[in-house]
Amino acid sequence: MRSSNPVFSRRGFSRDNGYAGFGSAPQAGGPAVGTQGNPYAGGNPYAQAPTNPYAQNPYAQQDLQHGAPQAPVSTGDKMTMDDVVMRTGITLGTVIAGATVAWVMNVGLGIAIGAALIAMVLGLVQAFKRKANPALILAYAAFEGVFLGAISNYVNTFVAPGAAMQAVLGTMAVFVTMLVLYKTRIVRVTQRFTRFLMIAATAFLVLTAVNLLFMVFGGGDGLGFRSGWLGVVFGIVGILLGAFFLALDFKQVEDGIAYGAPRSESWLAAFGLTMTLVWIYLEMLRLISILNSD
Repeated sequence: MRSSNPVFSRRGFSRDNGYAGFGSAPQAGGPAVGTQGNPYAGGNPYAQAPTNPYAQNPYAQQDLQHGAPQAPVSTGDKMTMDDVVMRTGITLGTVIAGATVAWVMNVGLGIAIGAALIAMVLGLVQAFKRKANPALILAYAAFEGVFLGAISNYVNTFVAPGAAMQAVLGTMAVFVTMLVLYKTRIVRVTQRFTRFLMIAATAFLVLTAVNLLFMVFGGGDGLGFRSGWLGVVFGIVGILLGAFFLALDFKQVEDGIAYGAPRSESWLAAFGLTMTLVWIYLEMLRLISILNSD
């Protein structure tokens, strides 16, 4: 299954298992990799051992017979869960450092918007690169942190005191909850799940863009999607979408490990997870602002 996250979708972190537990071994008993029974294997550079440019799997023939992809025995140059956790910690740490600097220096909203635009450009460049660039990812994290710190300081000071800490705790709660739901297979990442999520996310982004245009050219709150009770509903939907994207991120990380993705791909995993967590945090902060302003 291909990911909807642009960071992962160009690298084919995918496995047509229907669902899997985060951090668990690949499920056996599915259709053989690379055979006609698996319509998704063709887009996965890790699924077919003979075409895997990163490693030779000594159990490739066994995998084909039993229908269960196995990670290569030698993991010295392969992505591991520890790699993903460490790189994610470094990336999120850079975001927090940038946010702290912006908060302490009381950075204005003008600079914050500029930092957000730079972060967006850096994020798009990395999303469409074929290889991970740690310096680019950390630069994105730093500028994103400056934006988050400035906007959080503004909301915390003028709109809702304590909103920043509440948003942080809320984001952590969403992450832990989705991780538990994914590990226990209550949330199953399937093709249908991904399709409906992409439709919902597209509709959400379109409505957000339309509302922004009405705000810019018509003034006020635009169509009201970011204020009042409608804004509350819209904020909750945004948080739920971010939570479901976390499930997709978990699956792509798991698939990359299962198929023996190179260690450098852990930076991409960290990048994707960071983008999703930033999304959830911003939606959480916006929701708290609306609840405190009504």
